[in-house]
Amino acid sequence: MWKTISGALEKISSDHQITILLACESGSRAWQFPSPDSDFDVRFIYVRPYKYYLSVSDRDYDLGFPINDELDIYGWDIRKVLQLVRKSNSTVFEWLQSPIIYAERDSFRNELWTLCQSFFSQRTNIHHYLGLARGMMQHLTTDNEIPIKKLFYIIRPLMAAKWCAGKNTIAPMTIAPLIALMPEELKAQVEELIFYKSSAVEKFVIRITPALRTYLEQEYEQILLSAVQIEKDYFPIESLDEFFINTITRYDNQRS
Repeated sequence: MWKTISGALEKISSDHQITILLACESGSRAWQFPSPDSDFDVRFIYVRPYKYYLSVSDRDYDLGFPINDELDIYGWDIRKVLQLVRKSNSTVFEWLQSPIIYAERDSFRNELWTLCQSFFSQRTNIHHYLGLARGMMQHLTTDNEIPIKKLFYIIRPLMAAKWCAGKNTIAPMTIAPLIALMPEELKAQVEELIFYKSSAVEKFVIRITPALRTYLEQEYEQILLSAVQIEKDYFPIESLDEFFINTITRYDNQRS
């Protein structure tokens, strides 16, 4: 599959005349709880030739492609990425931490990751992750049943929100350091479920313990209450502009 992904990225680069600065896995494979039928969620950051940005016309700053049974590829222009960094976008923070990298130019990832540290908003990130968890919690039945994929789409963002609330730093992308925040008994339950998920289809319905459900619901309410008291952050744009100019200059007409 790696060869297929590399080939697809090379074709995208050639067809659209872009330089791919970073391409990574962004879904359950990167979060480290894949199922046998998990697809490959490939995300990339790219830059176009310098003159593309010098226009009064509206421009497109993302690239999307049809999704097939195995491969989901999507990319954001560096301009859009930096706009999202200013908003403390959790998705960008996660891409930069992905343990599965398909393509990378020079030290781009490390440089952008360093810049992102100055744009972490505790409030914004908490609300982002709580929103993800809340959307999945409605799938829990009164009998504590839920598709195993959706369960992990509660646990990971909820623990990421807990990380942001407690540590006031960007949350890790992978699940292991996040579930380390849970009580030992519940952490052990989740670790067993991760092992089980590795051989179960994503739609398989499981029944969780009442203790795990209670913990998830109580943590959600407590974190939400704490987030209300956090003030909103406002970030200056100068360092982002500098990074943008340096990037589009450095990679002008250097497709890969």
